[in-house]
Amino acid sequence: MKKFLDENFLLSNKAAERLFHDYSKDLPIIDYHCHLPPGEIASDRKFENLTKIWLDGDHYKWRAMRANGIPEEYITGNAPDREKFRVWAKTTPETLRNPLYHWTHLELKRYFGIDSLLNENSADEIYDTVSAMLQKSEFSVRSLMKRANVELVCTTDDPIDSLENHKKIKDDNFSIRVIPTWRPDKAMAVENTKSYNSYVDSLEEKSGIKIDQIDDLYNALKKRQDFFHEMGCRLSDHGIENFYAEEFNDKEIENIFKKIRNGENLPEVEILKFKSALLIFFAEQDYEKNWTQQFHIGAIRNNNSRMFAKLGADHGYDSIGDFSIAKPMSKFFDRLAKNDKLTKTIVYNLNPRDNELIATMIYNFNDGSVAGKMQFGSGWWFLDQKEGMINQMNALSNLGLLSKFVGMLTDSRSFLSYPRHEYFRRILCNLVGTDMENGEIPYDFDIAGKLVSDVSYGNASGYFGF
Repeated sequence: MKKFLDENFLLSNKAAERLFHDYSKDLPIIDYHCHLPPGEIASDRKFENLTKIWLDGDHYKWRAMRANGIPEEYITGNAPDREKFRVWAKTTPETLRNPLYHWTHLELKRYFGIDSLLNENSADEIYDTVSAMLQKSEFSVRSLMKRANVELVCTTDDPIDSLENHKKIKDDNFSIRVIPTWRPDKAMAVENTKSYNSYVDSLEEKSGIKIDQIDDLYNALKKRQDFFHEMGCRLSDHGIENFYAEEFNDKEIENIFKKIRNGENLPEVEILKFKSALLIFFAEQDYEKNWTQQFHIGAIRNNNSRMFAKLGADHGYDSIGDFSIAKPMSKFFDRLAKNDKLTKTIVYNLNPRDNELIATMIYNFNDGSVAGKMQFGSGWWFLDQKEGMINQMNALSNLGLLSKFVGMLTDSRSFLSYPRHEYFRRILCNLVGTDMENGEIPYDFDIAGKLVSDVSYGNASGYFGF
């Protein structure tokens, strides 16, 4: 019988154990997509208690607590922090077979040396112990990142962000590189004309360019993208339901933009045309700058309208969508490839039914210019768990080259989330090690060890051009 969370957790055979401990475990972390707040890195925040660092903003835990019958007051409401932690401790044993159970105990063990299981009985002792540790300098934000062996982090930033926090981090000569990522979703969000015009007004102010016509919008965005590039940015990211690939011409987009600036609401067909034009514009700009573009597709957001009205977005009311993605994805990438404007690309899938679809579709657009140019991104959000990771890697292995995969990212808002990289590496090593033990690949650690170390770290290190 194996012990929970022992040194060979998730490793089911000797080959897997050797791959993890000798070829993967100690490699640095390149977290090329996350939602960590740059301001908290710049200020080297010390969190007041365990609730502040662990529960604030964590919609994974919020969903679990709601499912466990916990009132909202103790989740996103005004209950005292200790009480919020107690209800999470009460919920934790109920998350058996959910990745939250693994992540919770990995984080307690790796950061704070706590081996006790979290439950109602252990809640206060763990809360007091960790909250006291968090007041020490060796548990500040920057120290926690160093403790996790992080080498580089890419945050997620809006085009109008000043990036002043990134500048401070760089000026401080912090040993971990913290780089912005261009996330221009708001520059496409024309469903609400009033809020979109407010955003464009802010872009005007930030860029110093008066925006009346579509070319003004493009020029303002180019200017901001130049600034991001100067600040070290080498990636863009788009959180979209689906690829926008409607037919459009320049005159149509000019007229649509005039309607927007005049405060007119758009019909659906014009919204899709405008989004298609902007998405192509962003992709072509990424190509010109030799950036990598990322597309997170497939989420259906803010499903609970009552709770959206009460709490706003990103509070745990999003889910997997069932969009038809093949044709628009093909059309979008083909337009870029036809004009020789397709840069390095990562596509992240949210619906497991589409794994093989995406793996085959993106491989239509590899061109031999860059190894692994078109990437099927790691399982994210609802799929960043054991089965989701295995299914993603199996689809990639069967239909492409696992050996060129750029590996794991946290996609997290928490500074305690880095054990997710360990989690992924253990699953990867067990997958490859099991094939070795079964005679499905050579029992050769030079070959298998190189694959594991490349996917864990080496491929990301070479791919992005940081």
